[in-house]
Amino acid sequence: MSKKIAVIGVGPSGITALKNLLDLGLNAIAFDRNQDVGGNWIFSENESHSSVFDTTHIISSKTLSQYADFTFDDFDPQTADYPSHDELRRYFQAYAHKFHLYQHIRFNTLVIHCERVNDQEWVVTTETDGIQKTESFTDLVVCNGHHWNPRWPQYPGDYTGEFVHSHSFKKADPFKDKRVLVIGGGNSACDVAVETSRVSKMTAISWRRGYRIIPKFFFGQPSDKIGEKSSWIPLKIRSFFFDLLLKVMVGDNKLYGLRPVENKFGEIHPTINDELLYKIRHGKVKPRMDINRLSGKKVIFEDGLEEEYDAIIACTGYYLSHPFFDQDLIDYSKGPVPLYLKMFHPEYKNLYFIGMFQPLGCIWPGAELQAKIMARELAGLWQRPENIKELCELEIKKPHYKQINTPRHTITVDFHKFKRDLLKHLPKDYISKHPKIQKVEI
Repeated sequence: MSKKIAVIGVGPSGITALKNLLDLGLNAIAFDRNQDVGGNWIFSENESHSSVFDTTHIISSKTLSQYADFTFDDFDPQTADYPSHDELRRYFQAYAHKFHLYQHIRFNTLVIHCERVNDQEWVVTTETDGIQKTESFTDLVVCNGHHWNPRWPQYPGDYTGEFVHSHSFKKADPFKDKRVLVIGGGNSACDVAVETSRVSKMTAISWRRGYRIIPKFFFGQPSDKIGEKSSWIPLKIRSFFFDLLLKVMVGDNKLYGLRPVENKFGEIHPTINDELLYKIRHGKVKPRMDINRLSGKKVIFEDGLEEEYDAIIACTGYYLSHPFFDQDLIDYSKGPVPLYLKMFHPEYKNLYFIGMFQPLGCIWPGAELQAKIMARELAGLWQRPENIKELCELEIKKPHYKQINTPRHTITVDFHKFKRDLLKHLPKDYISKHPKIQKVEI
């Protein structure tokens, strides 16, 4: 039976999925709600699918955040060590142009519903300009991202000030001269606290647990490059020494008035930020404990401190969301995600997830490798293991990191180990830098 493959989303994972399918001569079409490729990295001042704001830069360095088929040197050797959202948007769009992907993408098209008929058919309903269309495909590739459906915190009481999620935060200007409380200790929270502190009357940041704050540079090099040099060391030993280095270079959280770190390295996601600690020590950001309850504009913290705020910005993450599936078919929003190599479903042979993992590093290099394995299977060049169900369960029982039990920590992998695991399934000549399809003028 000839293949007809649907790809949902043309963000960083979707474009490499589409590219690698087309490289092997497979019939594939991609759908995306936006007007161009780039997904989360298409910045807009209006609320949209994207969660980036005007000053967002990536938190992994460029050499560990690139496609092997199209590196940042291939794109622009002058790209910054930590590229901005605009550099990344242009990089992804250059990738799509180089490999002639545009003629295989339907933009301004929302995938409404995907119904699995059997191992040979999916019925996909899409909507473009208010008009719905239903088509059949043999295989479905899901690349819709996992940073777009906000997860809101719940507290006792009512808050009468402005309460927004970081997904809606686009620039600091609206918070000028306001008293702002930022909730969270992840990358978005620390970035938002730093940015609002430049214009606010006062900015505070509330943590419910201690986070490791890792500088972007160690010894003049990007911190993830330092980590790469020690990637050959067993994970537990490597984590111990990186923790030790962090204490020497940065010091304990208590020196900054922040909650102490009580988890082992990797049990929660570390935060990559150079400015938060500087802002705290300069009095521009005030550390606060977890919230106990809300009352009007007043926030009562767990240590008894009471303060009034004009605005609260919740940087509390996102749901792993697939609204086009019936929940009884696929629902990874709460529990574990039993997928082999974070992509193969234990039962549905014609369903693939590309880029649905959270590395301590960047997603796209791993997504590219996933895409190559997927394409090889669909082209009959690779066969999945027979004990796929057992391997899916093993992904849950023996994760790379034993993380705390929260919805945010269900898809974490170690960047370097995950890449090695994926490379075992690819030939040595897996890199493909030249377009395999002819450009068609539309």
